[in-house]
Amino acid sequence: MTGRNTTPLRVGLIGYGLAGSVFHAPLIAATAGLALDTVVTSSPERQQQARTEFPGVRIAADADELLKRADELDLVVVASPNKTHVPLATAALEAGLPVVVDKPVAGTAAEARGLAALAEERGLLLSVFQNRRWDNDFLTLRRLLADGELGDAWRFESRFERWRPRPKGGWRESGDPAEIGGLLYDLGSHVVDQALVLFGPVTEVYAETDVRRPGAETDDDTFIALTHANGVRSHLYVSATTAQLGPRFRVLGSRAGYVKYGLDPQEAALREGLRPGTADDWGREDESLWGRTGSGESPVTGGGTPVPTLPGDYPAYYAAVADALTGAGPNPVTALEAAAALDVLEAARRSARDKVTVTL
Repeated sequence: MTGRNTTPLRVGLIGYGLAGSVFHAPLIAATAGLALDTVVTSSPERQQQARTEFPGVRIAADADELLKRADELDLVVVASPNKTHVPLATAALEAGLPVVVDKPVAGTAAEARGLAALAEERGLLLSVFQNRRWDNDFLTLRRLLADGELGDAWRFESRFERWRPRPKGGWRESGDPAEIGGLLYDLGSHVVDQALVLFGPVTEVYAETDVRRPGAETDDDTFIALTHANGVRSHLYVSATTAQLGPRFRVLGSRAGYVKYGLDPQEAALREGLRPGTADDWGREDESLWGRTGSGESPVTGGGTPVPTLPGDYPAYYAAVADALTGAGPNPVTALEAAAALDVLEAARRSARDKVTVTL
């Protein structure tokens, strides 16, 4: 297909937990050219939630039920637990349907590349939901780097930290390797992807992972150091045990640095039930949260110049998916890009386990 299709593309969404209900369903429904056709969940409570939030949506109890009517769909979105990503994406591709998979697309880079090969063989779109490429601070940092305002980037510090002293339980915090849980593969998927987008391939990986909280089964406090092929060094922190949160970004260049505190507001807005397109200020943050650029000064004591933060734009991801499906644009996040991030995550896991620096 080429050009814009006047008939909305019908989307089947597998999973209606946090990822499905907070992120995917609202963003799909808000995207011109896409229609949320079916939600797959076996939970009666979540089935009712989906019907309430999206009147007219069809419900399927499992993926098999959905794929039996593959000819009635144009796209499948996999937003189920991590361990199901590969088998469900494989089944959808084999049924002849394009697929979006939540991050991490797979547990290993080899599996991600296998999915990419299958999609290419079938001539189908396979895209990975790396929504934080459209965070407000990330978009702002990309502009600063592109405009040369920091000079040559030397060091990139990225923190995705939380204070959750008690484990919440569930598969995301399970110690079973089959679940692909823990922060390294959860928040780590975001910070590693962002570092690769900004500064390119990695040659060396060093990592430290800890299990800090009583009753925790998998990593809840992780640090990753990357050496990029272009010489930039990235220091990435993901943690559920941070009592005092550091800056989201601290980027040091040959001309100036950029420091930014606070998280993009879009997730909080989606959790509160707000929807893109319902307000002109979607993705915008208060001026008090703007980051600062400067040299030789601390932003904490008022040094540097405030930089207006660009609006965050999660809706841009599914708009790009719609364009890719109709031949009007490229795949916004390919499985091969996700595989490159998984190479880094696997190296980080090995580094932390064996207490070595891993060369890629």
